[in-house]
Amino acid sequence: MIAVCGASDARADERRVATEVGTLLVGRGAVIVCGGVGGVMAAVAGAVRRAGGTCVGLLPGADAADANADVTIALPTGLGEMRNALIARCCDGMIAVGGGYGTLSEIGFALRIGKPVVTLGSWDVHRPGDTGMDPALHPAGTAADAVDWIMQRVPAR
Repeated sequence: MIAVCGASDARADERRVATEVGTLLVGRGAVIVCGGVGGVMAAVAGAVRRAGGTCVGLLPGADAADANADVTIALPTGLGEMRNALIARCCDGMIAVGGGYGTLSEIGFALRIGKPVVTLGSWDVHRPGDTGMDPALHPAGTAADAVDWIMQRVPAR
């Protein structure tokens, strides 16, 4: 399962990238997990639905009705932004598209537990004193590059 993360108030260009990522991931046989609400999450869920795939939404609230209409499976957590740790834990790899501090927390949780992360116009994360990029983190230039990189690093299902 691949997590796609990004802001709920995403810009149009970020929504376009998330749409392309979702379509490409479904074409590679991936199941997608996201935060289940708006912005990047709605864009990827819509692309996944149109491509015939499955998108699991781990919702911050306690009501499944809060999910965007394109989520295949809505799981209300009641955890608020703490659900970001669940998203990082349940995925095999993560693609972050743009995003704010919530997305940064998802990236941090994923890297902390050893999951590969691709960023597309998202955070540039370095540990203090490190001179290079964490090998589990890849800044991609295109949706295709992001999907290729992550799919090479997750177990085949």
